[in-house]
Amino acid sequence: MSQEKLDTIEATEAVSSEDTAKAAKNSKKAAEEIQPLDIHDVEKAIEAILFAAGYPVTYEKLSLVIGLTQRDVRRFVEHMADGYGDRGIQLLMYPDACQLSTKEVFAPYIREALGIRRGGNLSASSMEVLAVVAYNQPVTRAFVDTVRGVDSSYAVSSLLDKGLIEACGRLDAPGRPMLYATTDKFLRVFGLSSLADLPETEALGVAEATLNQNRAIPLTIDDVDAEVDADTSAE
Repeated sequence: MSQEKLDTIEATEAVSSEDTAKAAKNSKKAAEEIQPLDIHDVEKAIEAILFAAGYPVTYEKLSLVIGLTQRDVRRFVEHMADGYGDRGIQLLMYPDACQLSTKEVFAPYIREALGIRRGGNLSASSMEVLAVVAYNQPVTRAFVDTVRGVDSSYAVSSLLDKGLIEACGRLDAPGRPMLYATTDKFLRVFGLSSLADLPETEALGVAEATLNQNRAIPLTIDDVDAEVDADTSAE
């Protein structure tokens, strides 16, 4: 190997070593800049992180950054959530994360102020399917069709594409039909912390009573009749 090539290799290795040392130094400096938080500043730090993120941040991440256990972080977040009652924003708590978001009632003002075009609204059929899934999950498409009395293929596909529902397994029945459930995105879009926050709806109660009376098919998936449409196996 020529001396020129050797010199080139040595120069490259020197630059690489220098970059590595510089990166390590910057990382150490960044770590030193994060000082231990005073207990009175924990909620302020959590609020700042959630505001800057704009998306759900896991309790694990907050725990690592703030230097508290996940259990303690959850307690702080729960305390904070109570303080947003009369404000234009809310602190949503999910099983593994939390997020700051605006309240739905102020959506028209936000759109007008920011020049956001109204769009992407769900159709009436998609809302019906979403409601059936949300209140009875996990469910098969055949079950949704039975409750609605019409084919729901397009609406189910649309909700899957939007990430509001997802496949969560298969029913142990002939044809092994796919089961569907709502997603975390569904909770965020509708401003819910959990499915327990879903409002009671008389319409679904009437549908359940009618379905049980006329078809003898309960709304609980565990007791779903083994009758499955022929095309269900293709789902």
